[in-house]
Amino acid sequence: AEQRDPKGLYKKARAGEIKGFTGIDDPYEAPENAEIVLPTHELSVEESVLRLLEALEQRGLLTS
Repeated sequence: AEQRDPKGLYKKARAGEIKGFTGIDDPYEAPENAEIVLPTHELSVEESVLRLLEALEQRGLLTS
C-alpha cells in the first residue's frame, strides 16, 4: 500500500505529521478469518472487482 500512496499519507506519517497511522506507528492487525482476500499487488483493478463481485454473488448478497 505504501508504494501506491497518491495522497502522500505514508510519507506524512513517517515524518510524524500523522499520528496513529496503521502500519507506521500503530500496528496492523490482520483479520483472523477474512471472508475474502484480494492480493491487489498481484491483481489488476478489474480482476479484483471481478473476484469481489463473484464472492458477493456466491454469498447471495448480489444478484446478476
